[in-house]
Amino acid sequence: MTNQPTSSAEQRGRTPEEILPQIWVLAEDKLARDPVVLDLRKISGFADYFLILTGNSEPHIKAIVDGIGKGLREWGLHPRSVEGVPASHWTIMDYGDIVIHVFHPETRQHYALEFLWNDADRWTPQGEGAR
Repeated sequence: MTNQPTSSAEQRGRTPEEILPQIWVLAEDKLARDPVVLDLRKISGFADYFLILTGNSEPHIKAIVDGIGKGLREWGLHPRSVEGVPASHWTIMDYGDIVIHVFHPETRQHYALEFLWNDADRWTPQGEGAR
């Protein structure tokens, strides 16, 4: 059995730790609010990281999702899936080891992923690309 890459980032020769700072910058460029990265490596087997973001409105959520998607496509990275629409107030972009959640403020508060995953370490991107 061969060891296959588990995410689009690894398929392109990048680790999740290398791509997260770039995603962080793409989110900042679209004025995403309250970014939080949860490091799930010690507590989950389905993803290494959650990046949780807030958009102020349906158009803002769409702009964040579109901006991240476009930026990652330019680097040859494609999501496994994108679920939800801005009208649902929660869109999920699944890049394998990195899952990006973009919420409307009230929806983010309601689902409280940071609380549900409170055993996860919080992570801030460092180095090239992070601001």
